Amino acid sequence: MTKKEKVLQMIEVFDKLYPDAECSLNYENPLQLLISTQLAAQCTDARVNIVAKDLYKKYPSAEAFANAEQRELEEDIKSTGFYRNKAKNIIACCKIITEKYNGQIPDNMEELLELPGVGRKTANLYLYEIHGKQGVVVDTHAKRLSNRTGLTKNEDPEKIEYDLQKIIPKDKWADFCHKLVFHGRAVCNARKPKCEKCEINHLCSYYTKK
Repeated sequence: MTKKEKVLQMIEVFDKLYPDAECSLNYENPLQLLISTQLAAQCTDARVNIVAKDLYKKYPSAEAFANAEQRELEEDIKSTGFYRNKAKNIIACCKIITEKYNGQIPDNMEELLELPGVGRKTANLYLYEIHGKQGVVVDTHAKRLSNRTGLTKNEDPEKIEYDLQKIIPKDKWADFCHKLVFHGRAVCNARKPKCEKCEINHLCSYYTKK
């Protein structure tokens, strides 16, 4: 079975298991999604959503974040982890958005990647959620599951992204990654994957080699 054939079978199963899979970060506007995705690095979406409730009331705009006191912002986001670096990047990012882009977040990969704290994962998710541009979003779940199932042998997220682009139908790129997240949480967790209960175990290199 080729990797493309394997992916198509995985999509068929996932469509039944997770028909409503979507981004699990709560947001009301593009800026909130951009900031929340940065906060979600090495942190659960559930924790970010809790922090976000008060955060976006206190900082309702890019200008508000740009003018934030770093130590104060650090305290506001402390529970998301790596808070010093995240606060520094968020302030710098929003200064650029405010000063260079007149408060409007760029709508293309090249300019998004120039923003502090924005990597390809964040940019791909943002472009899909806000602008409907397909992208492969490689988070920890997508990285783990694509390796376990044998869709890639790479560990570097960017290389994984390019590997998956070659085998997933383009109109399914982002949706497939959302479904990987849902399956990673429900079944294929990092420490103790529930392989016996997994409905794609027959397609999984990790399981079939056990």
